[in-house]
Order: sequence, then C-alpha cells, then structure tokens
Amino acid sequence: MSRFDLFGKSAIVTGAGSGLGRHFALTLARAGAKVAILGRKLDPLTKLAAEIEAFDGRAVPIKADVRDQTSIRRAVEAAETELGAIGILVNNAGTAVSKPLLDQTEEDWDVVVDTNLKGAWLVAQEVARHMVRLGHGGSIVNIASILGLKAVSQVPGYAASKAGLIHLTRSMALELAGDRIRVNAICPGYFLSEMTKQFLSSPLGAKLIASIPQRRIGDLADLEGPLLLLASDAGAHMTGSVLVVDGGLSL
Repeated sequence: MSRFDLFGKSAIVTGAGSGLGRHFALTLARAGAKVAILGRKLDPLTKLAAEIEAFDGRAVPIKADVRDQTSIRRAVEAAETELGAIGILVNNAGTAVSKPLLDQTEEDWDVVVDTNLKGAWLVAQEVARHMVRLGHGGSIVNIASILGLKAVSQVPGYAASKAGLIHLTRSMALELAGDRIRVNAICPGYFLSEMTKQFLSSPLGAKLIASIPQRRIGDLADLEGPLLLLASDAGAHMTGSVLVVDGGLSL
C-alpha cells in the first residue's frame, strides 16, 4: 500500500472550495500530500485549510481564476514558494449552464468552455512548465465527466468541454511522457454537489438514478481510489488513461 502514499509530495487542486474539489483536496492531504487549494472565493478555501490542518495536514488557500492566465501563473508561483516542487495537479474547476440548446447564449457557452476546457488547459500548461523546469516529473489528473462520453440534452457547452478535456488529456499525455509527466482523466458519473443537487432531487433526477445499473449515485468516497491511483506511484505506468466512475450508467 505504500505506493499509494503521497508523503513528501505537493499538490494543487483547482475548484477546491466545494463539491468534488474539496473532497479531492482532503483525500490528497489524508494520503500525506501538502496541498495548495485554489478557487475564486477565499473564505471556503480558508475553512478547508483549517480542516486539513486539524488532522496535521498542510494546506495553503490561494485565490485564483482558472480563466485568467496571469492569475494562474501567480497561483502556481505561490504554491511553489509555500510548498516546494509541485508533483500533482488535480484539474477540477468546472461549471455548467443547463437550459435548452436553442435558449443557450454565446455568454453561456463562453463561461462554460472557458472554465472547463480553456481553464484546464491553462492550468495544466503552467504546472507542466513548472514540472519540466524542475525536472522531477509528476502527475496531472483532469476531472472530466461521463457527459464527455455520452450525450444528454440541455448542457451542450458542458458536454463539449468535457469531451474536449478527455482528448486534451490524451494529447498532453503523449507529449509530456518524455518529461516523466503522466496525464490521466477521471470521468465521474452523478455525484451530489452544488452543481447537481437540484437536478438529482427532481423527478428527472429520480428517473436517471433508476436507470443506473447500481441504482444509486456515487458517494464522494468512491472517487478516492481512482484519484490516489492516478496521483501516486501506484499508477506509474498509466498515462492517457480515462477512468469512468459512474455505477455503470455509461453502459
């Protein structure tokens, strides 16, 4: 089990203020990593840092916007200053706009694609530059979605951005392998979060849950194993992989 340990490693988690990102930061910290937690609102990051430090972990809250390259550069520099060489990135920041295709505006498209795809690319590029400069390699884990693999209605920007992120994962994995940087993706199915709770509590949500072969949405703990596999030395020979965690929904 020691290959899953992250002691002595430093990580960055984007979108860490709530939902999956918050849980990813806690998971890495409990496995021994020092964590830079990034988000647009500092207050929830500060509370998360206090929670991590309560079990003797190390966390640094950093306000950042993944859509702003200057903000990203400053955040990565701050993370390196506080925590040393960054060996893990969890590219989690994301958003969605749910409404019928013909009602979607250009602004709706831009905010989703700029956050989920362009933002993920900007953060991964900056962290990869850091890893290449220091020559220590590392692991980048992009948080995609099963909606990047299967079509549903009313979230065209989200689906397109997550499909793009899956292929970006493969492209980056191919190009960065020579620098000992692994790039993989996790495609979660439906988990309870701020983004999904309204839908999952609706009649349509209940119908969807009934269609999942396991007949349930995911627990956040269900993502811990896949994350630690990809972030740690246990997944040392994995790059360009896409792990689906959806209870069988995409089948």
